[in-house]
Amino acid sequence: MVQHPQDPHSYSQPNEAVVTHQQLDLTVDFNTKTILGKTILDVWNKNRKTVVFLDTKDLEIMGVFLDDEHHPTAYSFVHEDPILGKALKISITSNENQKVLIHYKTRPNSQALQWLEPSQTAGKEQPFLFTQGQAILSRTWFPCQDSPGIRFTYSATVSVPNGLKAIMSAEKETKSKDGKFQFEMSKPIPAYLIALAVGNLEFKKIDDRTGVFAEPEIIEKSVYEFSEMGKMVEAAESLYGSYRWGRYDVLVLPPSFPFGGMENPCVTFATPTILAGDRSLTSLIAHELAHSWSGNLVTNSTWNDFWLNEGFTVYFERRIMEKLEGKEYAEMLAVIGYEDLKQTLQDLKNDSLATCLKLDLGKKDPDEGMNDVAYEKGYLFLCHLEKRFGRAKWDAFLKGYFDSHAFQSITTEQFVAYLENQLLIPNKMEKDSTQIKEWIYSTGLPSGTVAPQSSRFVSVEKLANQYSTQNQELPKKEELKAWSSHEWLHFLRALPKNMGTKKMEILDEAFQITKTGNSEILFEWLILSIKNEYKPAYPVLDQFLVNTGRRKFILPLFKALVATPSGKERALEIYARARKNYHSVTFQSVDQLLNLNNNKI
Repeated sequence: MVQHPQDPHSYSQPNEAVVTHQQLDLTVDFNTKTILGKTILDVWNKNRKTVVFLDTKDLEIMGVFLDDEHHPTAYSFVHEDPILGKALKISITSNENQKVLIHYKTRPNSQALQWLEPSQTAGKEQPFLFTQGQAILSRTWFPCQDSPGIRFTYSATVSVPNGLKAIMSAEKETKSKDGKFQFEMSKPIPAYLIALAVGNLEFKKIDDRTGVFAEPEIIEKSVYEFSEMGKMVEAAESLYGSYRWGRYDVLVLPPSFPFGGMENPCVTFATPTILAGDRSLTSLIAHELAHSWSGNLVTNSTWNDFWLNEGFTVYFERRIMEKLEGKEYAEMLAVIGYEDLKQTLQDLKNDSLATCLKLDLGKKDPDEGMNDVAYEKGYLFLCHLEKRFGRAKWDAFLKGYFDSHAFQSITTEQFVAYLENQLLIPNKMEKDSTQIKEWIYSTGLPSGTVAPQSSRFVSVEKLANQYSTQNQELPKKEELKAWSSHEWLHFLRALPKNMGTKKMEILDEAFQITKTGNSEILFEWLILSIKNEYKPAYPVLDQFLVNTGRRKFILPLFKALVATPSGKERALEIYARARKNYHSVTFQSVDQLLNLNNNKI
């Protein structure tokens, strides 16, 4: 019998009674911005208890039944918490197998759901809805056992207005009939990976198992951008075994999506900010694809173990890109990631425990632990192990790890035990010799950590130094034609933050950076523009903050604005116009930064 670790972010008690399958019947109402739902949960009552606990937050529960609507049962809400929501306590019989039926309704302010007006979409004619469940937001749109350590299969019927298409993170979709779409996921997944999108969407295939969903206005651009997805899947399989989810598709969402991508099984939800027009930002797709192994196939049991999802995925992503683009390309990604990590470690210096891989979040919002420590420190730890054991042994270990833990959720301690049994003992090594405890449980970076290096960045740094300190002329634009977006990114980061408006103007005239279509480069340029008060970039900054919801960009830009003498007032003025375009994941972070209550803007 599987024993589930105690999850501080869930009220469910899976060692007593656990959900094994969830059936959803959903009606999407854009007029009221609500979903009317009926869900049937198959519950394995392991210890023959008389209650089962589910997670909910801001849901209207209209009735709870056993088996069918003819058998109502008692229920109540207990343990209310502003972050975790309320536990739904349901009376059941002592039978081993139960069916619990719940009628419910979401509220317009559900944190997982973003309802977009037609004006907020590419087509400007139809509304749009998408969900974002990670980390603990699925409980805001359906009652569930909302813990990454609890996996279950699901099926769904979704009714939407005529002319719109529903998409879910499922293996099978039955052809729509009268605005009804049916979905089925036969492989057990955690609640946070159940995702829904509804909008005016088209699909175009890339190859037999990959393709793209997007609004008609951006479908061709999206297909061009992701045309190498099939090769990515093949590269991933050649490294760590077969892809086990059937299809791998990407859904390009409107720009309010709060993340770069979300690894929902079978269909990654992605931001349009990666549509650079030259396929230069598609390593993000490699990252989300890698989650099909690390995160979706083998999942962190609690959000305290988040590095198991993301550290492995960053490592896998860079191995995919190395296979497709070469070692130098992967090295650039590693250096940029390391720069991000150093900044995060500096930002977290007053909360040093947050720099450990194994977290102790207590009942804090687990979103607080989703930073570069899990991603980049986790990546460096795995690189350390690869170097210690050699790539051949390490790759064999990783493939075995994914195979032996497929469709399971594990803790950090279970990973360490597996590492010890499969690598340390066979190679006659002690734990201390590989610094495992120091990497996982100590703050910051272990002594002797080797920073990634990139040979292609040497000339970039030289040019940045010559321009900023020696007043040398810039090379002509044609001479830098071979630069990747990563080299441009590193160049901008290598420039002094107080360069002055004149040098900013010369750069902009030479390379037209303010007009770039690459969101990563534009973001770095806008940060520099704020710090140097380069006003020609301000209209683009305004437009970017209002029309883009990706938190990775939005939060640092507002931070940079607030740090300038008159920036707080300007930040508030822009935010008053922008907030309605942001998902709750983004606007809650900005609210906190600007010290706002939800109703104050």
